[in-house]
Amino acid sequence: MHDDTYWMRRALDLARRGLYTTAPNPRVGCVLVKDDVAVGEGWHQYAGEPHAEAHALRAAGDAAGGATAYITLEPCAHHGRTPPCADALIAAGIARAVVACRDPNPLVAGQGIARLRAAGIAVSENVCQAEATALNRGFFRRISTGRPFVTLKLAASLDGRTALANGDSQWITGAAARLDAHQHRLAADAIIAGTGSIIADNARLSARYPTDLPSRQPLRVIIDSRLQTLPDAAVFNEPTPILIACGETAPAPAYPAHAELLRLPLADGHIPLAALLDELGRRGINNALVEAGAGLAGAFLRAQLADEILYYLAPCLLGPDARPLAALPPLTNLSAKMQYTITDTTPLGPDLRLTLTPENPCSQAS
Repeated sequence: MHDDTYWMRRALDLARRGLYTTAPNPRVGCVLVKDDVAVGEGWHQYAGEPHAEAHALRAAGDAAGGATAYITLEPCAHHGRTPPCADALIAAGIARAVVACRDPNPLVAGQGIARLRAAGIAVSENVCQAEATALNRGFFRRISTGRPFVTLKLAASLDGRTALANGDSQWITGAAARLDAHQHRLAADAIIAGTGSIIADNARLSARYPTDLPSRQPLRVIIDSRLQTLPDAAVFNEPTPILIACGETAPAPAYPAHAELLRLPLADGHIPLAALLDELGRRGINNALVEAGAGLAGAFLRAQLADEILYYLAPCLLGPDARPLAALPPLTNLSAKMQYTITDTTPLGPDLRLTLTPENPCSQAS
């Protein structure tokens, strides 16, 4: 006999199939089990389309009666773009529900589980809770704070340099690390870059990662307070949406129709990053990936707006005249250093990817 953990991990595997497509909704999987056999499976694919439970119930048909439903997130109990999943499970006659974690959305927030229990359905909670929470950390962050989960991507040499003094940086890291970075691009709902990267590297900001899963390109966000990005830049060649954060009075060139200007009041001549993240949250962005030069990287770090750092470390030295990792103020006391915890180390060809989180996170402060 398989236990609850076994079937919930199967539901989590299904949920991950929506890794690149579900925003602003969470990634959710569902398995219906009867007599230790899966009789129906489903996962949420796109916002506005049927939820995981609806797909699993449709696959199970009459076999759903008396089954146990393994669901990676509490079933919804409200009418949105789709009917309440809690009601569908009740109508199908399931006998038991196993839920990995509750939905923090105020429209749900325990109401789905309460509705199941009121219908006489036994409910078990918090099976594989940590895995389910990690899968939807961006959704949880946006619902609780109004801002996306922010990952700052950095790539540097052993001596913390990102490019030669003349700007040459292609390529410090190897092919495996660059492919991994494109996978993180595709999993993000938005990619944020400064105009310096767009101008210096003529970057496209697109996600070029091969996958058989449903996928769509993230929103490309350019921070350009004075609108210095030229309309013929390579970033405009692909027709997917672009958001350019600029000052309120910056004169606008004739950008293509798929580029939208977001005018914000400047703070000391710069785009206020917290206000930008607030706007991305309002637009349903759960996960934002920042790919920045030293100036913008330093700004995110100084403002404590990076929830996580992906640091691709290349085994080479570029010397003291090469460009630094982040523009940070000098310290006079070691106690003022920014301290991080390494939560993962992954070799990627000759390089090493470090995942770091701040020891005293304050990423959602204003």
